[in-house]
Amino acid sequence: MIFNPTARGDKATRFRRHLDDIGAQATLKLTTGPGDARRLSAEAVIEGFDTIVAAGGDGTVNEVLNGIGDAPDGFERARLGLLPLGTVNVFARELRIPMKLRAAWEAIRRGRETQIDLPQVEFTFNGSRLARYFAQLAGAGLDARAVELVAWQLKKKIGPLAYVLAGLKALLAAPSKITVTAGDHTAAGGLVLIGNGRLYGGPFRIFPRADLRDGLLDVCVFPRVSWLTLARCGPQLLLCGSLPSSAVIALQAKTITLIASTSTPLEVDGELIGHLPATLSLAQSRLRVIVP
Repeated sequence: MIFNPTARGDKATRFRRHLDDIGAQATLKLTTGPGDARRLSAEAVIEGFDTIVAAGGDGTVNEVLNGIGDAPDGFERARLGLLPLGTVNVFARELRIPMKLRAAWEAIRRGRETQIDLPQVEFTFNGSRLARYFAQLAGAGLDARAVELVAWQLKKKIGPLAYVLAGLKALLAAPSKITVTAGDHTAAGGLVLIGNGRLYGGPFRIFPRADLRDGLLDVCVFPRVSWLTLARCGPQLLLCGSLPSSAVIALQAKTITLIASTSTPLEVDGELIGHLPATLSLAQSRLRVIVP
């Protein structure tokens, strides 16, 4: 189990109360800084552990996922478990993992395994071309800019609402123009979201056709990003958990490319990783995960 001992928040505090009990049933590997979860999970696979548990939020899950991938034959040798301790926990919600600590831990102990698609993105960082796996979603444009602007202390105080406030702040800047190519289809907009599963930002079904096992990535393109777009989409999103179909362009493909004429940030699983251009693809049924 990979855990950040300095993590704050009610869930992390409750987790610490159960450390002795959990520590008797698992080997705890504690992080000391960014990137440690990735390194520790890779080491755990090499050491022979066949279940690697990410105790944290979507960012921790992403690091642990990539750590498993760093180990030789990592995805064949080990499976991923989730103990959701983060603010949003989108991937855990997608897998219907309980948000309560004891119930989630019991699901891990039972060890029911399934296989899902594993997405990957190639992108630019400091002039270099890199690749990174992600579990649930990716975003470019306004979404990634909001991640860049979100205040950590505010996030811990008000939870997902902090991302909404950061998004409102991001709206003040001129939107990017992102061109999306998905198979034979092309679209353009100021905000592009890519999903492996249905959910985004918590319980919101941004990708209603998505399936973790269909071998396809789902794309949601907002042709315009403005206050009018927010007014048009916000009520249905908050009341029904979905977007009006007339406000977005929905695409599906095995491979997606994103390009932009200006510097445009890119995020995966809620973590800012670099800038466009980017190419997204997936390996079908590659990731082994523990589910209830």
